[in-house]
Amino acid sequence: MIGDEREIAPRGIDVTTPHIARIYDYWLGGKDNYAADRAAAEQVMAATPTIKPGVTANRAFLSRVVRFMAGEGVTQFLDIGTGIPTADNTHLVAQAVNPASRVVYVDNDPIVLNHARALLSGVTAPTAFIDSDLRDTGRILDEAARLLDFDRPVALLLIAILHCVPDGDDPRGIIHTLMDSLAPGSFLAITHPGIDQLPEQMAAAEKALTKAMGFRVTFRTHEGVSRFFDGLDLLTPGVVPVQDWRPDPDAQPSATTGMWGGVARKP
Repeated sequence: MIGDEREIAPRGIDVTTPHIARIYDYWLGGKDNYAADRAAAEQVMAATPTIKPGVTANRAFLSRVVRFMAGEGVTQFLDIGTGIPTADNTHLVAQAVNPASRVVYVDNDPIVLNHARALLSGVTAPTAFIDSDLRDTGRILDEAARLLDFDRPVALLLIAILHCVPDGDDPRGIIHTLMDSLAPGSFLAITHPGIDQLPEQMAAAEKALTKAMGFRVTFRTHEGVSRFFDGLDLLTPGVVPVQDWRPDPDAQPSATTGMWGGVARKP
């Protein structure tokens, strides 16, 4: 019962309203979610069965991208919209390649904050968490600069977060503001639900998630996602379904996930 969950939820957390981080946690098989989150997640899954495989493929994309960037010599990561910590967190993947890697996580959910604090309490490598919304770029940059050196390349990770930013809030402007503050050689990685991969199913999923969340989410086309990389050098294979971005050699063929993904380098 929701009432029972409210009693055991950390102080200040509203368990009656679904939150995207806890919905994703449910899709990934986590336990840090509540009845409202599970109901919302099931509604979206009923609208399209590609959602859960898409979330899993999205997580695998993140791991591949971080390994790639770390292999390119990047030792600083700014992960915005990180969600509830789960397996293969950014700092674990990056620091497995280079233990000196610095990681700053950003999210605006108290549940995520509580878990991040617990997770980072046992981490000896330079890692931090910022409680902030993606739209508050000034705060993010100011606080991230306490750990990250913006005179050296930084990997900016916007993984499954931009669909929560409507066009009226200028997501392209947000990205440009963040990237303009980063040094040449920095990377940008984006994943985003694609309204044009499985149009009928994804339109239904967009509608279901909007209803469940209580605010409009915006799934975008391949062209719309590609424009987020304007002014940057888009790496091969370009903006593609997440499962097709430089898959691991032993990866099994994947069904359509409904997620676009891409990586670019700042010249």
